Amino acid sequence: MAYILITANRNYSSWSLRPWLLMKALAIPFEDRLEPFTKPDNYEDFRGFSPTGQVPVLIDGERTIPDSLGIALYLAERHAGIWPADEEARIFAQGAVAEMHGGFGHLRNDCTMNVGVRVSPKPMSEGLRRNVNRVREIFEAGLERFGGPWLAGREFTAVDAFFAPVAFRIRTYGLDVGKGQAWVDHVQAHPAMRDWEAQALAETWREEAHEAELAAAGTVTADYRG
Repeated sequence: MAYILITANRNYSSWSLRPWLLMKALAIPFEDRLEPFTKPDNYEDFRGFSPTGQVPVLIDGERTIPDSLGIALYLAERHAGIWPADEEARIFAQGAVAEMHGGFGHLRNDCTMNVGVRVSPKPMSEGLRRNVNRVREIFEAGLERFGGPWLAGREFTAVDAFFAPVAFRIRTYGLDVGKGQAWVDHVQAHPAMRDWEAQALAETWREEAHEAELAAAGTVTADYRG
């Protein structure tokens, strides 16, 4: 039985992008099921298929695996390539994934993901400045230590999938990540990222809470959404 991966709107759902991109990039087959955000609180609706009331969710037969990190760990026990083969690269990748999964709250809140727009952001808070600086450090360290073009070396792995939503945020808000921009450009050129972006631009959904977060982030200078 093939996996079923349940995700939400391509334009908004950064958590959904991670396992979707990981599975696409590593050619792990799955049935793609979209459950869009339709209102500010989708918890009760999503509880019908997700124990957390959130997406993403991976279904494997009788098993339901919630959360982007939970999905990555589950897949890593069943498929090669989720983590780098080299031990030092793997340690780096796993640490960066854990940091991304558990932190960067100011980046998430102040620069909400919205693939189809460009924004002139409000002045950075100190918390956001620190988050962006840390992202730049991670990108530059990975590229320098392991030679690129991916964050942990020559192959796409989970660390690239987990920072992929940040690549969209960097473009949307014009954030400066120094030499890490080379990775941003590389991941945005990946066919699966281009596919996700095309789907995002084609969406006609507008959800009130996400649009309010966008308005609070700054001034929209371009909107390429359908």
